This record gives sequence, structure tokens and C-alpha cells, in this order.
Amino acid sequence: MLSWLSPNTQWVLLSTLILGMAAGMIGCLAYWKRQSLMSDALSHAALPGVVIAFALTGVKSLPVLLIGAAISSLLGALMIQGIRSSSRIKEDTAMGIILSVFFGFGIMMLTLVSRSAGGSQSGLDGFIFGQAASMVRQDVYIMLGMAVLVILVVFIGFKEWKLFLFDPGFAKGLGLSARWMNNIYLSVLVLVIVIGIQAVGVILMAALLIIPAVSARYWSHSFKTMVVTSGLFGGMAGMSGSLLSSLGSGWPTGPFVVLTSSAIFLVSLVFGAEKGLLVQALQLRSQKKQYQHSTWQHKTVHVKEAD
Repeated sequence: MLSWLSPNTQWVLLSTLILGMAAGMIGCLAYWKRQSLMSDALSHAALPGVVIAFALTGVKSLPVLLIGAAISSLLGALMIQGIRSSSRIKEDTAMGIILSVFFGFGIMMLTLVSRSAGGSQSGLDGFIFGQAASMVRQDVYIMLGMAVLVILVVFIGFKEWKLFLFDPGFAKGLGLSARWMNNIYLSVLVLVIVIGIQAVGVILMAALLIIPAVSARYWSHSFKTMVVTSGLFGGMAGMSGSLLSSLGSGWPTGPFVVLTSSAIFLVSLVFGAEKGLLVQALQLRSQKKQYQHSTWQHKTVHVKEAD
């Protein structure tokens, strides 16, 4: 079906499909943990790590840049937890602080590097909005392998994730360490972010984590169904956005991924089987009819009793 595309583009589409699935699944965990802003904060916090890794090595090697992004994101997560535990600042406020400080520092570093010798040729600005078409096959293999690892972590520990999110007291009684589960959660969240920033960008990576999970919520109350649906929505958004961006020269991938995710969200908002606006309108209409019918029957009984 996509034979008219180059082999490398087909590999990129496969990698963004798997990336979107992994992001959608992890996004469900963040949604139920009420930490949707965490994904936004950590994705922005990855930018200075990318720039510093390039400045230290002088080469745009994806493994090196991902290591820098991972260290920077993990540092941001630790600082968020430190601010929350050592002060009266709430978690969402701490996330906002880390997001703005790290991203501002990253932009400053990016400007300095771009003005240095050869810096303008580094292509690091592609990490802001994403440029999947610029990935080579080795980059695709790395992204694909790490995304599959994240998906396996979610599926293998599905029962543990469910206990960790919905009944932490019972999970503790069974010997499940909340600290370890939280560390694993932050690790896979950071992993998804760092492997997706080249394709989607640090600014819009959060959309690939948040929007599919919110869209899936309109289709089911079941956690398992929501995780699978969110993964499918994320995969559709990632692949469609990459396909659209590959049609033009130098088109950033992130904005197209966000647009396709938004389209999926709008369809879910209107036609969702559980909480969609259309379903709610039909249910409200049915309830009004039942109420009117019961009221009419009640009045009829009273009239007959009066006669």
C-alpha cells in the first residue's frame, strides 16, 4: 500500500507507529496518575541535555543525544520530586517551574551552539518540533527497539500497574513497592520521551502522550481497553503525522502529529461510546421521554381515580 514511498520512509513510518503506541500506553498511566503535565515538563527538560551532549562530543550521534536527553529529563524529574517534598509548592507548580527553566536554558544553549563553528549545521533545531524524515535507518532501529521495550514493560506488568494506580494500599499489602513502581513509571516515561523527541519534538511530544489517552477515555471505562485503545490512537497519530510531514520538504513532524491527534480527539469527543457528546445527548433525550411518559401515566392514574 505504501510501496510508492522509499524504504527508509517506510521504516520511519513503522517506527513512529510503534512510538505512538508506546506513548499512548504510557500516557494512560500518566492520565490515571494525574500527572499529564509531568510528560510535558520532562519532554521540555530533555532539550538542554541534547544540546549539551552535542556540545561535549561535537557529533550528532543519536545514542549520545538520547543519553543526554535521558539524563536531563531524569534530573528534571528528581528536581520536581525534591521541590514537592522539601517545600509547600504543589506538584503541578513544580512541574511548571522545571518546564520553563529547563526549556529556557535549552534554548539559550541551542543559540550559543548554533553560533559556534559548524553549529548552524548541527540540525539540533529539529529536536524542537521534530523531523522524522531526517532519521537514518540506524536511528529507526534504535527508536523501534526502545519503543518495543516500553510496550513490553506495560504488558508484562499490567496487573502491577493496575494495582499501583487504583489500589496502592492493597498493592502495598501484597508486597508491591510503591517506590519501585514509581521509579519504573518515571523511567519508562522518560524513555518514551527521549526516543520520541527527534520525531515529534520536545515541545509537542507531550501531545502524543496526553491526547490519545484522553481520547481513549471517551470509548471505555475499562482500564485494559483504554490502554489498548490509547495505544492504537497514538500509533495512528504518529504514523499519519509522519506520513503527512514526509510529503513536503523540511516539514516538521510534530505539528502534523498534533493535528491528527486532535482530529482523533474531536471524533472521540462527539462519537465516543461512553462519554461522547452524541451519546450523552441521546441518553438525555431518552431520559426526557421516559420522564414525560411516566408523568403522563401518573396523571392518567389520578384522573381515573378521580372518576
